[in-house]
Amino acid sequence: MELKLSILLVLCLLAGSLATKYDEFTYNGFKRSDLCLDGVAEITPSGLLKLTNATRYQPGHAFHKMPLHLKNTSDGNVYSFSTCFVFAILPEHPDVSGPGLAFVLSPTRGLPGALPNQYLGLFNLTNNGDPSNHVLAVELDTVSNMEFGDIDSNHVGIDVNGLRSINAAPASYFIEKIGEFKNLSLISGEPMLVWIDYSNPEKTLNVTISPINVPKPSRPLLSSFINLSSIILDTMYIGFSSSGTNLGYHYVLGWSFKMNGQAATLNLSSLPSLPSKKHGGKLTSLIIWPALGVVVFIAITAFGIAYMIRRKARYAEVVEEWEIEHRTHRFSYKELFKATKGFREVNLLGVGGFGRVYKGKLPSSKTEIAVKRMSHDSKQGMREFVGEIVSNSQLRHRNLVQLLGYSRRKGELLLVYEFMPNGSLDNFLYDANRPTTLNWSQRLKIIRGVASGLLYLHEEWEQIVIHRDIKASNVLLDREMNGKLGDFGLSRLYDHGSNPQITHVVGTFGYIAPELTKTGRATTSTDVFAFGVFILEVVCGRRPIMLQESPDLHLVDWAWRSWRNGVILEVTDASLGGDYDPGEVELILNIGLLCSHPVPAARPTMRQVMQFLDGDLSLPDIPKDGRGITPQHAEELEGS
Repeated sequence: MELKLSILLVLCLLAGSLATKYDEFTYNGFKRSDLCLDGVAEITPSGLLKLTNATRYQPGHAFHKMPLHLKNTSDGNVYSFSTCFVFAILPEHPDVSGPGLAFVLSPTRGLPGALPNQYLGLFNLTNNGDPSNHVLAVELDTVSNMEFGDIDSNHVGIDVNGLRSINAAPASYFIEKIGEFKNLSLISGEPMLVWIDYSNPEKTLNVTISPINVPKPSRPLLSSFINLSSIILDTMYIGFSSSGTNLGYHYVLGWSFKMNGQAATLNLSSLPSLPSKKHGGKLTSLIIWPALGVVVFIAITAFGIAYMIRRKARYAEVVEEWEIEHRTHRFSYKELFKATKGFREVNLLGVGGFGRVYKGKLPSSKTEIAVKRMSHDSKQGMREFVGEIVSNSQLRHRNLVQLLGYSRRKGELLLVYEFMPNGSLDNFLYDANRPTTLNWSQRLKIIRGVASGLLYLHEEWEQIVIHRDIKASNVLLDREMNGKLGDFGLSRLYDHGSNPQITHVVGTFGYIAPELTKTGRATTSTDVFAFGVFILEVVCGRRPIMLQESPDLHLVDWAWRSWRNGVILEVTDASLGGDYDPGEVELILNIGLLCSHPVPAARPTMRQVMQFLDGDLSLPDIPKDGRGITPQHAEELEGS
């Protein structure tokens, strides 16, 4: 009995020792550390944690190897915790940097599917903002991204499950003597200290930052009241994430962490040194005066030559033999650079998962254009992509955004579109700051226009085009508020009468047909499903995933439920104020339900949809058993 008690005591002491080891740690450099690295992250020989290197668009992750038990099992509350680390961002060029880095608490170490660039290696286009992520991050962001509502290009933010910060402030630290915050440049190349402290009793998360030679300021930069119990799981991994870019390098020099206490102070004198900055050579004061004139002449000549080379390189383009046949669709980079005034922020129209879009005006014709600026490293992928661009540039329809051409420069791909003055449809549906809302006649015209454009893609062009990403944000509005379908980055083409071999599931969550997730086979019918969701979106004024109602409520399910209960008109956007023909609205809603039917055979073709809209074909009863369009209506269609 005494032996059993002794063994139990030893096990308890060992467990306590292990808990202490993994609930508290200090790394003054990372030569000997329990870190798990992936992506481009590495530990340098000097002990620096290097999150990114010159590899473009690759994330870097570094997480503590062992997960932490962050919750009290008795009451479900998150324990208080404290962490401190020293970081530095070394830009390749002064005042220019790619995305920053983030301290992260995550259920997993790998963050599968996370994208680099603006997503900081944390999220992607479909899961950004999803409550099921259970991710808490503190971002040190050096890019202003309109997509996430960033306040500037030099800020600190608290992120919960997505990159739209719940609290953010320009990078700065509090100076007690003057009682004010002093600005800091995150890309100064100088090491800085960050403290992150969570108090469970107060449910407060504080973030403090300062230069490395300044003690912890008395006032935090950010202080947010937040109960982490619904965000943090019982066990979490902690670490760092960043986005690979050739514009800068992200380092962590030291790191300490403690649960239910204050993180240990780092020994700043023992931290590894950052790579030395490169300095150009200088002329010595021993140069004799007779030679000075020659040196000055050579310097001026060299400067002139270098200036011309840099100017030429500024507009340098990449042209390969296989592109010669497509040169009629190609703009010069110099022309687009001047059209957008050097891609200035003031000309930025928007930011998305595929790049940044700028407004421009062609110098020669004064035509207004929209230039989408993307990057692409794969030569073979670039060739295939340009081939599809050339095919799509041949599309001509009044309800398709016209692709005017493209340009290439090094790893960049630039697409040139006609400019749409009223922007994207989703701004009119969801932006509360819009001075006007869409009336019913405008919405109906937009629906008809997009339907006409899709009919052209599916049946009337020389090949079949499957768009694969139909949604309100990809519908743009011209000066007369005509809807035009754009963004063909995911589209695929195949010949009439052939069987499409498209087996890669892409699209936007909420618009993807149920069979697509099972078979991976995109067809015109999966486009019709997305169009049906789009119709409901326009009429209801609600996004496909209605998070404001319930995390799991889909717009299509809600509309079907209302239809079955005989109250389909109740889903109509309240902002319309009843100013519409109820019969007309009900017809459009029924077309939307028919298009978004879960059974593919029940959905109409786009030609049938246009005939429903034009009154040339009566709308069939909406099938509940998935048998689709009745033979009678099929015969009517053939005879029409």
